[in-house]
Amino acid sequence: MLKANRAFYEAFEARDMDAMSEVWEHSDRVSCTHPGWGRLEGWGVVAASFLALFQGPQPIQFILTAERAEIEGHTAWVSVDENILGEDAGAVAAGLNVFVRTQDGWKMLVHHSSQVMAG
Repeated sequence: MLKANRAFYEAFEARDMDAMSEVWEHSDRVSCTHPGWGRLEGWGVVAASFLALFQGPQPIQFILTAERAEIEGHTAWVSVDENILGEDAGAVAAGLNVFVRTQDGWKMLVHHSSQVMAG
């Protein structure tokens, strides 16, 4: 499951939609919240959000810290601090990623990232 979690951030950094698609379950039950965005539901909407982010002007790099993983049956979750580096500035977001075990391995069901305010 940690491999699937790393694959998510690697796909994000590489702006690789095929790799991102491989990470996620393709269903209406998936949910994604990017920092500052409202909640998105369903694979089609979530995929479109990543496509839009990947077309942005600045590359993004993640340095993950305070990573904590838990598995309970066929469900797993990773809480992590996402230290986000860009060309102009950096930010810290608190991330929570939920995965389900499938025949094809661990698939992301939920990604929630919320910016941590300084001070």
